[in-house]
Parts: sequence; C-alpha cells; structure tokens
Amino acid sequence: MATATTAAATTVATGATTTDPAIEGAGSRPGARPAPRSGVSVRARITAAVALLGALALTGAGGIVYAVEAQRIEQQQVTEIDQELAELDRLQDQGLNPDTGRPFAGVGAMLDTFLARNVPDENEILISWYDGGPRRASPTTDFARTRLFRDTARPLVPGGGSARVDVPGYGEALITVQPVRSTRDAGALVVVTYLTEARAELRDTMRTYAIVALLSLLLVTAAAAWLSGRLLAPLRTLRETADDISESDLSRRLPVTGHDDITALTRTVNGMLDRLEAAFVGQREFLDDAGHELRTPLTVLRGHLELLDTGDPAEVSETKELLLEEVDRMARLVGDLILLAKSDRPDFLRLRSVDLAGLTADALAKARGLGDRAWVLDGDASVQIHADEQRLTQALLQLADNAVKHTGPGDTVAIGSSYDGDRARLWVRDTGPGVPPEQRGSIFERFGRGAVVPGDEGFGLGLSIVSAIARSHGGTVEVQDAAPRGARFVMTLPAPAKEDPWPGS
Repeated sequence: MATATTAAATTVATGATTTDPAIEGAGSRPGARPAPRSGVSVRARITAAVALLGALALTGAGGIVYAVEAQRIEQQQVTEIDQELAELDRLQDQGLNPDTGRPFAGVGAMLDTFLARNVPDENEILISWYDGGPRRASPTTDFARTRLFRDTARPLVPGGGSARVDVPGYGEALITVQPVRSTRDAGALVVVTYLTEARAELRDTMRTYAIVALLSLLLVTAAAAWLSGRLLAPLRTLRETADDISESDLSRRLPVTGHDDITALTRTVNGMLDRLEAAFVGQREFLDDAGHELRTPLTVLRGHLELLDTGDPAEVSETKELLLEEVDRMARLVGDLILLAKSDRPDFLRLRSVDLAGLTADALAKARGLGDRAWVLDGDASVQIHADEQRLTQALLQLADNAVKHTGPGDTVAIGSSYDGDRARLWVRDTGPGVPPEQRGSIFERFGRGAVVPGDEGFGLGLSIVSAIARSHGGTVEVQDAAPRGARFVMTLPAPAKEDPWPGS
C-alpha cells in the first residue's frame, strides 16, 4: 500500500497546481452577440410625436382664428350695411332734400341724393333701383348692368332682404335690398358687398401665420430631437454597456450625471451590475474552490483503485476502508457546499419566535458531547426574538466544535448570549491559543483556514457556514480576544424583541 499512497500523493501534488478546463470554462464563455435593433428608435418616435402634436395644435389654432376672424369680418360688413340703411331711413323720415330744403320729388330723387352724399365703404357698392331697374351706382360698376345682378335683386325689391351670389372675377358677394316708398312711386337701395375681397386681408394674414407656424414647427421639432437625444443618451449608453458586458467582464458602469429620473435609473442599473458582478465573481470563486477541494479526494480514490491488487484480500479490505473514509469526506464537503449555496435562498431560514435563553442552554447541552472540556454558560438573555432556532444552534455548535479542535482537556469552552433591546449576541469563548489578528478576516471565507491543528480533516467551510447563517439573519460574526486568553467568536443579530423580557430578566 506504500506504493499506492505515494502515487496518489504525487498525483494530488501535481493536480493541485492545475486548473480543470471544465471549471475554467464555466465563467469564460464569450457573451452572445447582441441582437440587432429593429424598427424606429425611441428618439425618432418622440420627435415624430412632438412634431405631430405641434402640427395639430398650430393647425387647430389657425383654423379657430380663421373662423373667428371670418365671422367678425362678415359681422362687420353687416354692421356697415345696417349703417347705410339707417342713414337712408333718416333721410326718408325727414323727407327733405338737404341741399334745397324742399321735399323730394320722388323716390328716385331721394335715392340719387343719398348716393351723392354718401361715400361707400371699401368693398361696397351702393345702387339705386327705381322705375323698374337699377339707375345709378356709387362707385360705378359693370356688375349693376349684368343679368346676374338684376335677376338676384329684382325679387328682393318689393319686400327687402339679402342674397349671396358668386360674382365672376370678384368671388362671393352679399346683395342687400332696402325698399323705399312714397305716395307717388317706390324703389329700393341695393347694397352690394364683396365678401371675398373683404376677406383678402385675412387670407394674407393666415398665409403669414402659416409660414410662421411652419418655421415654429421646424424649430420645435429640432428642439424635440435634440432634447430627446440628450434625455435618452443614458439609455443608449446603457444599451452599449449591456452589449459590451460578457460573462467574463462585468466591470463596466454607466456614467451618472444629473438628478432626474434617468439618473435614478442609471444608479439602479449600476447597483444591479454591482450585484451581478459580485454574484458572478462569488460563483466563479465557489466553483474554483469546490473543484480544487474535490480534486484531492478524487485523485486519492483513483490512485488507490489503479494500484489495487484484487488478488490480495488484506489489501482490498484496507483500500476499502481508506476509500470509504474519502467518500465520507467528499459527502461532508458536498453537504457543506450545498448548505452554503442554499444560504442565499429565501427559504434558507424558517423564522419564528425563539427564546434566546432556551436556545443558549440547549446549545450548551448539545456541545458537551463534542469533547472533554470545562463547559461553562457565560450568561443568557431571557427574551423572545424572531430567528431560525435550528440555524443558530447549528452555528453555535460549529463554533463550539472549532473551539474543541483548538483546545485541550481541561480548557474552558463557554457559550453565552445577551440582548440590549435592538441586537442579540451569541458567542462561544475558549481558552485556547486564540486567532492572530492577520487571520481574523480570512478564516470566515470559503476554504479559509488559520492554524491547522494535527488531526483536523476539515475543509475550511465551518466558519464560512457560521458567517452565512449570521448574514442571512442580517447580522455579522467576528472574532475577539478573550480574557485572560483565547478567542471569543461573537454573532451579532438585529433582533427587536417580540415582547417584553420575561420577569426577572
């Protein structure tokens, strides 16, 4: 068996310095190619939406202004017509020619006098109608001699009224007729208003408005494109950063500028990347450490099996016992690794109300079977906390087992607890050699070990399990110097009391 052991040891020494390609490749696969973008960008959609809304708003405003102004202009024309007709009524009521002071000879004389004394407004024509047709126009116009005018005005002369016609070359016109009667004859005053010409100024104004609105729309669209580009710049950086991130490099971060919602999103994404990087680094270290620790027992198993002489019953029996020990070590290692892997899961803890004093006393009673030591209760706190009793007991027993390994018969190992209203503390104290300050940080890491005592076949996972249990409760674990000598491992848990301390506490 000496040859087998030597071969196995040689293989272990050689394999311990190499890296398993399967484990090496677990975290170094290249990231997948980023999917190409498709469709219209968010910036283009925001710009198009702003442009569309601006166009609708400017068009709607222009339409409303045009409708209101057109109505105002038409109302103004009607008011001017009413003014002309009112002046005619006053002249008719007086019945005297202002120039001679004598009564009018007839309706025709009165209408001719009215046209001679009144200046029509712009876009307005005054026409006298008597003796069966139009006689005079102010200003002179060919429209008064057209059939269209005669056919439109004649039906209105007896009773008055108004009508709209489309005059060639002038557009829409409003023809208003006011009958005039005397004891001798009858006639009418016809007022022709060219509405299209009256609206010409409005159309010029609306053309100017359209040009200004178009320029304003272009300016607003350009501003929207620029502003949306600035607002979405962090998102573009986020996309580019996400494209650059791979499983082997999670160190990229987004630049944080400003104090708006996009900045808050940037900080959130950076925090997520920090957590992802920590998780990937922890997973890689976990796989590397686990692969390294599992390689040793596997190498031992392989070495002994290769050199096993199946014809020698004594060697077979001896090898069987040795391999079973290695299998037990592997099983214990796998169990510890599974426990550490579960420590980050939500169901790792089963929280309930726990009596801290009872937990401390039970842990001390169970720890007495770990070794012949002077077991002492350092104190207890009679308070109910919200915690996982089994996990805390497991942590205390792990610390107690660690204390037993570093002490001898007759040394003191103490277990205690305390409570200050906000935090609960559980500790294990021993009178062993203690822990050097330079090792106090590394002993709580996976496979981290301090001074190894003879006969210790552990893997360096015990204290990391204690740290995982404390961390899952939201607490911490640390090692302190004990008085007068030794080490004191303390778990501190944030644990508000479930109820007032029991009487006597």
